[in-house]
Amino acid sequence: MPRSLTLVRHAKSSWADAGLTDFERPLNRRGLSNAPMMGQRLARAGYRADAIISSPAVRAATTADLIAEEIGFHRSRILRKHSVYAAGLATLLEVLTQIDNAHQHAMLVGHNPGVTQLCNHLCAGDLDNMPTCSIACIEFDAQSWEDAVREKGHLAAFDYPKNT
Repeated sequence: MPRSLTLVRHAKSSWADAGLTDFERPLNRRGLSNAPMMGQRLARAGYRADAIISSPAVRAATTADLIAEEIGFHRSRILRKHSVYAAGLATLLEVLTQIDNAHQHAMLVGHNPGVTQLCNHLCAGDLDNMPTCSIACIEFDAQSWEDAVREKGHLAAFDYPKNT
């Protein structure tokens, strides 16, 4: 049973309000434009998600909401996991093993450097950096999400806002 994981780095965030914590930072104008655009690209490619897991940080949650809207995934179904916020590779791998095996197509919206590390780990990639609002689609030939984490997948697609 093939599985696919779409990794998304949150869209560009604002640093305008120095009084906000890192967790509270919203998307800036470019981020608010790029997230729906990337969702539209996914929709045009026929992408669908069975599950979306997001960091609850404002910039990641908003990115997840905007992409979900474009691909027809109801926002109320997005699972916001605090463990994804500022997570390293080991934590993100653990999050993936907890995905219900009934879900074949999952999306994870998070932060760097963890998202880039996860991408490189899962598909033996050599990305230096996933830019803001970039999307990496990794495919696995695995029976479960635990198997997918143990086995290497392959990078089926990689896109980012400035890739026109």
